[in-house]
Amino acid sequence: MAENNKTISVAGNTGPRVRSDCEIKLEIRTSGGINTDLTSKVKRLYGDSIIDQCNEILKFFGIDNAVLKINDSGALPFVIAARLESAIKQLIRTDLEFLPEFLKENFYSTTPYRFRFSRLYLPGNNPAMMINAGLHSAHGIILDLEDSVAPEKKDEARILVRNALRQISFYGAERMVRINQGQRGLEDLDYVIPHNVNLILIPKCESPEDVKKTDKRISEIKQKCKLTNRVFLMPIIESALGVENSFVISGSSENVVAIAIGLEDFTADIGVPRTAEGSESLYARTRLVNAAKAAGIQPIDSVFSDVSDMDALKICVQKSKSLGFEGMGCIHPRQIPVIHQGFAPEPDEIERSKRIILAYEEAARKGLGVVALGSKMIDPPVVARAQKTIKLAIKLGLLSGSWMADPQTEQI
Repeated sequence: MAENNKTISVAGNTGPRVRSDCEIKLEIRTSGGINTDLTSKVKRLYGDSIIDQCNEILKFFGIDNAVLKINDSGALPFVIAARLESAIKQLIRTDLEFLPEFLKENFYSTTPYRFRFSRLYLPGNNPAMMINAGLHSAHGIILDLEDSVAPEKKDEARILVRNALRQISFYGAERMVRINQGQRGLEDLDYVIPHNVNLILIPKCESPEDVKKTDKRISEIKQKCKLTNRVFLMPIIESALGVENSFVISGSSENVVAIAIGLEDFTADIGVPRTAEGSESLYARTRLVNAAKAAGIQPIDSVFSDVSDMDALKICVQKSKSLGFEGMGCIHPRQIPVIHQGFAPEPDEIERSKRIILAYEEAARKGLGVVALGSKMIDPPVVARAQKTIKLAIKLGLLSGSWMADPQTEQI
């Protein structure tokens, strides 16, 4: 254990609008034992358990003498642990990690072909937004380490996101993390890959090399930790160069399952304001869709920044779907239902999916190795997508869960 030059550290957040978080001030001393000063509205109920937890963590890192000040705003144990570990690592150099329990319900995988209509961005240093995010039924939840985190808080965010991946229930949503650019982003992977991330978003991607570096680092971490889960990739195109390279980026790794466009940075890169009608980004968006379709992956549209205008969002989703996009980003939970409805399967798509599934069931009953619909052979990814379409239609109330028992089904 080596010491840094600092003698006092601060981690976390405090203030009148802060909730589900805490601020921790730590001073390591050479004598005097552990002295803890706790300020919390729940001190009477949980004060002893908070202090016991902090003492356990300090002992874990070999700290016997310190002054600890905690300003608690309702932080859960995994948040307190992350903040204290962050404070400790500002003062000492150590590779130790104090890992909270991994919830059993978070041990699940994902597939390349799943629907990704919505992905909800959550700032990686704001625990209040993380805790119940899974209840909003987004297809993906993104714990963001990049733009939503202040530069001086990025090291703290890594530890908080790591703990959140272990302790927060995602309720089946795809577990995503957006890493930082360049070397910092590669270092982010050490904090998240061992904790069952389903998908990594690569920001400001401009070349296949950006993807390959990330993919290689993920493989190294998986090998070191003896992990077998597959981690998918979603490059985000946010520049003119990225747009021009979108096809080669799309095919740069077998783990790339989707490619997204970030219009705020893209329009800034080409020197024009972003508008509601989107004419300034039409070329970029259509080129990205074409690149994704040619590479056999999903094109994902940018976020819609006005969280108060649901009518405008609905129009935006309709335009997005008409261009060939298969999903878009969300920055507020209220956007999720509108986006799901907009990208929901049309009646003719549902009917086709029903026919594919019926053909698949018939082939399975006959022991056939191929699935045919009329004179056309149906590939496994098409069957998988049809199954997802039907599941989504049922979930959205567009189709009865017992549709196969419906007499009318026999007429399909």
